[in-house]
Amino acid sequence: MGTNETKTGGWRSNKWVRAAIPALLLHCSIGTVYCWSIFSQEIADYIGHTKGETEWAFSFAIFFLGMSAAFLGNVVEKDIHKSSLIATICFALGMAGTGFFIYYGGLPANKGKFLPLLGIYLCYGFIMGIGLGTGYLSPVKTLMLWFSDRKGLATGLAVAGFGAAKAIASPIMQAMLDGLGDGGIYKMFVILAGVYFVMMFVGHLLLKKPDGWHEPQTKAEGQSMFAVIKSKPITNYIGIWLMFYINITCGLALISQEKMIVKCIGLASFVGIISTVSAVFNAGGRLGFSAWADTMKDRNTIYKLIFILSIAFTAIVLLTSGIKNGAGNAVLIFFVLALIFIVNAGYGGGFSNVPTLLSDHYGMGNISAIHGLTLSAWAFAGLSGNQMAAWIVKKFGAEEQIAHTLADGTVEMITVNPTGYQYVLYATIALYILALIICLLMVKPTDKALEAKKAKAAK
Repeated sequence: MGTNETKTGGWRSNKWVRAAIPALLLHCSIGTVYCWSIFSQEIADYIGHTKGETEWAFSFAIFFLGMSAAFLGNVVEKDIHKSSLIATICFALGMAGTGFFIYYGGLPANKGKFLPLLGIYLCYGFIMGIGLGTGYLSPVKTLMLWFSDRKGLATGLAVAGFGAAKAIASPIMQAMLDGLGDGGIYKMFVILAGVYFVMMFVGHLLLKKPDGWHEPQTKAEGQSMFAVIKSKPITNYIGIWLMFYINITCGLALISQEKMIVKCIGLASFVGIISTVSAVFNAGGRLGFSAWADTMKDRNTIYKLIFILSIAFTAIVLLTSGIKNGAGNAVLIFFVLALIFIVNAGYGGGFSNVPTLLSDHYGMGNISAIHGLTLSAWAFAGLSGNQMAAWIVKKFGAEEQIAHTLADGTVEMITVNPTGYQYVLYATIALYILALIICLLMVKPTDKALEAKKAKAAK
């Protein structure tokens, strides 16, 4: 893979400048989609709609992220410069458009009308969703090419940027909302649209595959994405898709109820801190699990570990009724927080290991397209995870009032449904068990793992 740039050295052949830094610039920008909970209530109040109505903007964003990745994966495969430019324009345009429709919906004549809400769905959901999908995919294959000996670490680094974006941007966004005064919500979107456009455009300019790299000469070269997938038993790919989908669904189900669960165990004053720590675990899981998987003969082992840990800690919280009985009990609080942090880490680790797991099974040819198709699981999980948890909380248990003492000594009453949150865990543990079964039975060992097993047996 030697090239003139590689021989002469300099920043043009530096893998950190040409792959890692642009990947972080792209992913740290688009990852702010997960900051939605910071401002969703403010948007609803400003345009005169319910929070439930505005929540669909986030669900649409995740859905179109996955679907645009699935349908535009071939574009990414052929030209990362075109795809990263599409991502930059769509993400920034979607943010600016969201700001405009928030402003428009806040005008007295338009408050409560459907058009501003539809505009937010279109901008934050559809247009930003396209930017999310193409931006997420664009740096991944490039990273694996530059860091061919540590592919997991490289992709984990970028995807960790996507997870860490919430922890970095949340306090900044909150400060902007507090400091921009009346109309701060739409002003924030317009300002950040400009900031993220610059960040992503710089990433777009820097992003570059190694010069002289060519697809390996294999029988898969020149084949379509589906032909490459069919080169292995189709159940193998279906298994990867399903366990990826289940991991995201379970992660979103718990993460969407995280704040209320924390309040149930008597830590309402620490919701913001715990949310930041869980975001750090999310990012750390993306980097840590993928780097760990680099040391394994079969990368699928990392998913087995993720599912086993998630099942074990969910079972402990269920058996102890930790959410219902946790307030004032240090041991139960520890287990509930451990569950939140482990699920966040496993949720992130599931993302970062997918492209490398796919490349281990199907090679580097067409990997962007295959990865994009697999991200359709994220699209459907984005609709099912949050909505499943919300439905369970609504249908099971009963709301109750708990007292929370504020910093100034006053007491406020918080409405929670501890039984409903426990039932969410019954659903997620069943799904985690199903994912582990799929992981064990449907996803076969890679050729590399089989060769290592034969070599060990020969000794």
